[in-house]
Amino acid sequence: MNHIHRHPRGTAALPPHHHHFGEIIHTLSEHTVAFVRKNIVMCIALLAAAVTSILVPPDSAYLGYFDVKTLTCLFCVLAVVCALKNVNFFYLLARKVVELCGNAKISVLLLVYITFIGSMLIANDMALLTFLPLGYLVLSTTGKEKYMAFTFIMQNVAANLGGMLTPFGNPQNLYLYSKYEIPTGEFMAIMLPPFLLSIALITACCLIFVKAEPLSLPQEKAEFHPKRTAIYLVLFALSIAIVFRGIPYGIGLLVISAVLLVMDRKALKMVDYPLLLTFVFFFIFAGNMARIDAVRNLFSALLEKSTLLFSTLSCQVISNVPSAILLSQFTENYRELLVGVNIGGAGTLIASLASLITFREYVKHNPGKTLSYVALFSAFNFGFLAILTAFMMIFF
Repeated sequence: MNHIHRHPRGTAALPPHHHHFGEIIHTLSEHTVAFVRKNIVMCIALLAAAVTSILVPPDSAYLGYFDVKTLTCLFCVLAVVCALKNVNFFYLLARKVVELCGNAKISVLLLVYITFIGSMLIANDMALLTFLPLGYLVLSTTGKEKYMAFTFIMQNVAANLGGMLTPFGNPQNLYLYSKYEIPTGEFMAIMLPPFLLSIALITACCLIFVKAEPLSLPQEKAEFHPKRTAIYLVLFALSIAIVFRGIPYGIGLLVISAVLLVMDRKALKMVDYPLLLTFVFFFIFAGNMARIDAVRNLFSALLEKSTLLFSTLSCQVISNVPSAILLSQFTENYRELLVGVNIGGAGTLIASLASLITFREYVKHNPGKTLSYVALFSAFNFGFLAILTAFMMIFF
């Protein structure tokens, strides 16, 4: 028994390798919990795919579940946006805009507008990951923390609703645009009324709830790389051309991957792969659900009553991306489905992945204000949801 060490009181201590093994298990469990927390939607999607795969065992029909074009477009846009982020493009652009205005009301309005426009061009999740830290920087360095929760909530609403106008603004748009092969002009015509109403509502909220208090940003140096920025902007134009079916997605994928492999491998590592995997798992889940007769009959009946209302409500429970993928299996009414899964992003915290990103970012900076944030978030989001839904019900 040489390897057992005795403490002074005579109690046997565990061998050193036992401690080491315990530490490894503890570290692994900590990392697992952190990973699940950070990628909760992906984990739910994986679970949903696994459960439905028991009901519908894997077969050759599974290959037809995946929308490869949507996944490719999403990857290309995300990769190029990461590269532009690495050369401080969005940060410098947004900082310049905020420097041009001299008070809190205009600054908050511009921060929200930047997020709104950003979501149309670089997708809602990326717009928030890029511009929420800027919102925090502007408000914390100018002593205007009292507007933090309101600004974050408005940036979140702007990201969810700003992305609705373009096929690549929200991930669910990219999917529906591709699945139903909606003409670009028709897509934008469908989304223009709720888009314009959203701009009016967001602007009114910012003008009413923020006072015109003077503020100034402290000087801070951020490096600018003109040549790299120019090349990445060309790649960004290329990724948009792929979305708009101007260039075959296979060619676009090869060109963008090759250039970034040479110029910025870090951007390829930074791509939100859990988001891509979330799509893959939801494709399996939705494909399997569509093959269960009882589910197909129930969903088809509900969607026939009101596609707009049912898709909006479904987002509140299972989020907007899975709602779009799942419900598209049961209806051809893409006009109402498209509007429903976009305005449905407002509402509960889980109605959109973007809302969870905002919540995580706010709590990181203000750990003691979780409940007050959720209350304010719910008040504004359900207000937006009710007005937009009522407006679109009349419109349709």
